Amino acid sequence: MPSAAGRMRPFAVVAALCVLPAAALVASANPPATRVEAVTDVIHGREIVDRYRWLEGDNSNPARMGVTTPEVMDWTRAQNGYTRQMLDNLPGRQALEARLRELMEVPSISAPTMRGDRYFYTRREGDQPQPVVWMREGLDAEPRALLDPSAVDASGLTALGWYEPNNDGTLMAFGLYRAGDENSTLYVMDVDSGEWLAEEIPGKVGGAQWLPDSSGFFYERLEDVNNPYSAQFKFHRLGTHHRQDPVLFEQDKEGPLATTWGPFGVVDRQARWLVKGYWVSTAATDFWVADLDEWFRTGELNWKVMVQGEQGRSGSFQFLGDTLYMQTQIGAPNGRVVAIDLHNPGLAYWRDVVPAQPGRTLEGVSMARGMLAVNFLENAYTGIELFNLDGTTRGRMELPGIGSAGLSTSDDRTEAFLTYTSYNEPSSIYRVDLATGDRSLWERPDVPVDPSLVEVRQVRYESADGTPVTMFLVHRRGLVLNGNNPTLLYGYGGFDISMTPSFSATMFPWFEAGGVYAVANLRGGGEYGASWHEAGMLENKQNVFNDFIAAAEWLIANNYTNPRRLAIAGGSNGGLLTGATVTQRPDLFAAAIVGVPLLDMVRFQHFLMARYWVPEYGDAERSEHELEYMMAYSPYHNIHEGTRYPAVLLTAGENDTRVHALHARKMAAALQAATASDPDQDPVLLWVDLEGGHGQGKPLDLRVRDVADQRIFLMWQLGMLD
Repeated sequence: MPSAAGRMRPFAVVAALCVLPAAALVASANPPATRVEAVTDVIHGREIVDRYRWLEGDNSNPARMGVTTPEVMDWTRAQNGYTRQMLDNLPGRQALEARLRELMEVPSISAPTMRGDRYFYTRREGDQPQPVVWMREGLDAEPRALLDPSAVDASGLTALGWYEPNNDGTLMAFGLYRAGDENSTLYVMDVDSGEWLAEEIPGKVGGAQWLPDSSGFFYERLEDVNNPYSAQFKFHRLGTHHRQDPVLFEQDKEGPLATTWGPFGVVDRQARWLVKGYWVSTAATDFWVADLDEWFRTGELNWKVMVQGEQGRSGSFQFLGDTLYMQTQIGAPNGRVVAIDLHNPGLAYWRDVVPAQPGRTLEGVSMARGMLAVNFLENAYTGIELFNLDGTTRGRMELPGIGSAGLSTSDDRTEAFLTYTSYNEPSSIYRVDLATGDRSLWERPDVPVDPSLVEVRQVRYESADGTPVTMFLVHRRGLVLNGNNPTLLYGYGGFDISMTPSFSATMFPWFEAGGVYAVANLRGGGEYGASWHEAGMLENKQNVFNDFIAAAEWLIANNYTNPRRLAIAGGSNGGLLTGATVTQRPDLFAAAIVGVPLLDMVRFQHFLMARYWVPEYGDAERSEHELEYMMAYSPYHNIHEGTRYPAVLLTAGENDTRVHALHARKMAAALQAATASDPDQDPVLLWVDLEGGHGQGKPLDLRVRDVADQRIFLMWQLGMLD
């Protein structure tokens, strides 16, 4: 792997905090003026004033609130122009962007999906805007490109959402969406000829589960793409119009489950069994099972209850005949693998195959011929252990180091593909034989950096209530702990999602410049099981922010950095994290990235799919208790005039179907009006991508721009430009 030594470097390592004053780096400018038009709501007897309600857009239709008006778009364009003026004129911007482009043009490849002798995978080469689906007829055969989204749309804005070959690899269903909206339309390709069949099913289709004879498939979609709570599970017969497709089940129209994450279906490869799941919260799912042979004969589904009303998430469904192997937190907060006889599927009859294990969080299970591969987390990094179907162990897989790993398996073979990555190792794919342990490197990108430049540590620190929290630290080898190192602290802390090690070539310019990267495993995530998640949701949400603040204080106390050299970053739920930290501890750091965030926690549930998240956060309109704890941390409602806020870059996507751009708009306006900081030195910037969504599916050019924006902003604020 070539070293970065001797390559063009867009900036020099800055050893001292004092370089050019920030104000000298850009032309003096004030943010665009924003009209104040206060609206007062009374919720549970409490008056709540919203000075920038008009930035939500048109709320006249309760079923589709937040439609962007011409006035809001004009304001957004003015804010975008202000942001471009500030960021595009910073010294070193062009050189940094060129270096980042070089790093982001490194090829990327996925582990193959195996169907018979055919291997399907995605690959993006060099400057291709989007990944392409490839197929090999035999592992070592010449690859053939099947689907290039850029051939469909030369703008590069059309992206692949998913693909699913049938059982013998002769047909491939796939979903395409445009400009980040994630509203995939399903198509079907004849793999041998490359021709597209007549099938075209719109409605944010989420995948396809094929019949064994390939005559049709089951799929999930939205009945109304503008109503995120209209999920349906349907069956499609090839050659028929999708309007004729029968609905097997759908989201509740009324009641408390109408706006949870809703239903989903899992079908075994033989299309004998259908498992229906229904999310009742972000931490619990109910399950039923039905015999599809009966449905095909009679058109009726006879549901048998698997489990109802129990706390815990479940997933990783692996079928073998009439037995379902499933990872679940039900009855085991850290997870277990159970075997379920689908003829007698009630919870009382579930049988442990891999019981809960102290110190391990089970993440999932996959099946190969005659065995199960179980992924677990131990101190927030991956381990994999193989088990026979009776639960006896075959031993742990040896992994290259402390990192994140996953297996692509198939139940008809012991051949599998292991994907492994860490902060100092590029994503590598190995072909393995799970029976013999033989392993060979299948693909590893040639990254133009030297991974040995950096070292990785894991530390443990105490949060405000004494809870121990782990954190990964990544930096250049031999870093001197002088209390003056530019440091970026990242976190998420929600929805049972784990922050595990991963490689990012674009972080290496940061490391080369002496930067430290810290990732905290906050409560609300899934690193330490269901109890860790529950300790950071609903009325416990403040624990997440406390964990993050404690991480920053630990970095300062242990002489890594200081408040003028410390920045924070997060996106989506992580944007809520950084937004809350900005308002709670503005003195603790110099800059914040608040990406595609939730910030108005009083009104968030009214927009797009946000009612899905009420079980995670609460609903301030539902009870006085919920209003009290949500108002206590809601970033938009905790901005105080005259406070010296750090520099903030807020980002959003105009086409985001998850988190509405109104959060970033309103927060930007409120912070710009309230801050006592000099806007030339510590600006509040807003960037709303008018061609993007929540972040998925962006072409290469837009991704390069976004990374460059965030990196140059941080370097400017942490004194790293010369």
